[in-house]
Amino acid sequence: MRALVVDLEAPRKLRIGNVPEPVPGPGQVLLDVHHISLNHGEIAFAAMRAPGTVHGYDAAGVVMRSAEGSPPVGARVIAFGEGAWAERMAVNADAVAEVPDPVDLADAAAVPMAGLTALRALRTAPLLGKRVLITGASGGVGRFAVQLARLGGAHVIAQANRQDGLTELGAHEVTSELGELGPVDLVLDNVGGKMLVEAWKLVKPGGSVQNIGWTSGEPAVFEPYSLFAVGPSKSLNTFGDVHAPAEDLSTLAGLVASGRLSPEVGWRGSWERLDEAAEALLQRRVPGKAVLTVRR
Repeated sequence: MRALVVDLEAPRKLRIGNVPEPVPGPGQVLLDVHHISLNHGEIAFAAMRAPGTVHGYDAAGVVMRSAEGSPPVGARVIAFGEGAWAERMAVNADAVAEVPDPVDLADAAAVPMAGLTALRALRTAPLLGKRVLITGASGGVGRFAVQLARLGGAHVIAQANRQDGLTELGAHEVTSELGELGPVDLVLDNVGGKMLVEAWKLVKPGGSVQNIGWTSGEPAVFEPYSLFAVGPSKSLNTFGDVHAPAEDLSTLAGLVASGRLSPEVGWRGSWERLDEAAEALLQRRVPGKAVLTVRR
């Protein structure tokens, strides 16, 4: 079968190549992949994977072989797991969720990594009536987080250089700088670097920062004692909990089907155009997610 594999000589360290068909193990589902979606970190750090590795985590397609607890053969699904960027994918049954009929599979492909990250990061703290700051809100995780935080009853503050559509998605405030903002209860940080340092200063006692991404590529330098605070402890956490995501994937797919959550696909095309999509994503010209078609 064909797949997007790591190639250190390729322009974006990825190319379409031929690899062996995946062999599902116990408890795994075999998918016929129709669409995949790209995440910034996957593209930026592809060179860290071994050459020849089938890359990627997000896929949408049709079940070819089911497993106990999975959707049946023929079901339209989204999946989260290694080796997703291929014509076929073997993935654990607890990482697959059925896509409701009204939802286009290409839109659904945008959901897994970004949607899961936003949903689970927001669950780390109460949201109702709280002030939630989302940095890098124009990207895939950010746009999901804005919508989900608003649905959870938070006052949503979106930081982004590219701000189009964020108010319509539910942000109460949209800004490019953090200097004039008041205290916040929770930060979802997708930028890192100086932005992370500035965001930390805004966190109330008892609040937290969920460090999700680092699109700035810059180091975060904290002044001496700036992590100390009198009163209830503030926390700075890394976030990457993607264990057994099927139930949450189903929740997200249901929200998309009901019209309460938009996948926000900002780039769409064939996977033959990988380099073009990757460049647009890395240059932050894509509002939301980039989705590639593997099979029509």
